[in-house]
Amino acid sequence: MTDGLQFRNGAETSEFIVEKDENLRLDVYLTAETEYTRSHIKKLVDGGKVLVNGAECKCGRMLKEKDVITLTSDEQNDVVLIPKEIPLNILYEDDDIVVVNKQQGLTVHPGAGNYEDTLVNALLWRGTSLSSTNGAYRPGIVHRLDKDTSGVMVVAKNDFAHASLAKQFSERSVKKLYVALLEGNLKDDKGILTTFIGRSEKDRKIMAVVKEGRVAITEYRVLQRFRQNCLTEFNLHTGRTHQIRVHAKYLGHPVLGDKTYGSANKRFSSLSGQLLHSESLTISHPKSGERMTFTAPLPTKFKEVYETLKKESEANAV
Repeated sequence: MTDGLQFRNGAETSEFIVEKDENLRLDVYLTAETEYTRSHIKKLVDGGKVLVNGAECKCGRMLKEKDVITLTSDEQNDVVLIPKEIPLNILYEDDDIVVVNKQQGLTVHPGAGNYEDTLVNALLWRGTSLSSTNGAYRPGIVHRLDKDTSGVMVVAKNDFAHASLAKQFSERSVKKLYVALLEGNLKDDKGILTTFIGRSEKDRKIMAVVKEGRVAITEYRVLQRFRQNCLTEFNLHTGRTHQIRVHAKYLGHPVLGDKTYGSANKRFSSLSGQLLHSESLTISHPKSGERMTFTAPLPTKFKEVYETLKKESEANAV
């Protein structure tokens, strides 16, 4: 166990790197990417708390590929990250990265009232060094999985590794494959869905397909069909918040167990979260450049529901 990491009297800073497909105003981009309203983004921009490539600018600034946006919150906080003993399934580790099979129910980083029971706290407990690039609350975190999404995640142990991984995610050279059990059956066996995703106008805490947001591209393929469900593989070409869950809902077949974007499923009401799993992640190692693929087996509850549906399907086929 290590001592708590302390960040005194410092506002939280977040960094965003504009991808190739972006053609948005600065305020529109940040409204889609954060939980702030557009009016609050304007306040931050006007107050000099938003920089593009290190310089202050206006809300209407049109973003270009590889622009680096730095946003500093207007709330001053004393941040203390406390190590917490939480079991972790480590898939791989070296001096630069640690790859974790994150369990369902584990939040990735502190925030929103949960400052101890997160992946970051668990990594600190085991003495893992973490990059400082992504702000006080998110050391080492290059990408995220939702609390109730399980599977492969890579974490940066130093700033060099963080910069390399962030560039790979921005340039889409990272390959991310997910599997999910969906409500009902998709009409097509495979397809590519391209929409805009942003904060829902009805509820800022959730995402939705909107007219003005960030481009979201999801490739999907049905792996197996059951009577009232289908096992589907998702290949993400972009990395928007809740992207698979939002697109699954948009297709009319939410992820099974999704209490935010799905329907009340009486049969599987005992599920604690969506049956969505990050099955594999392919990256280039930050130092060696070696192409590496990490995979994680399905969690127990996911397998149990899958086996139930499979047995029922086989019985009905007889």
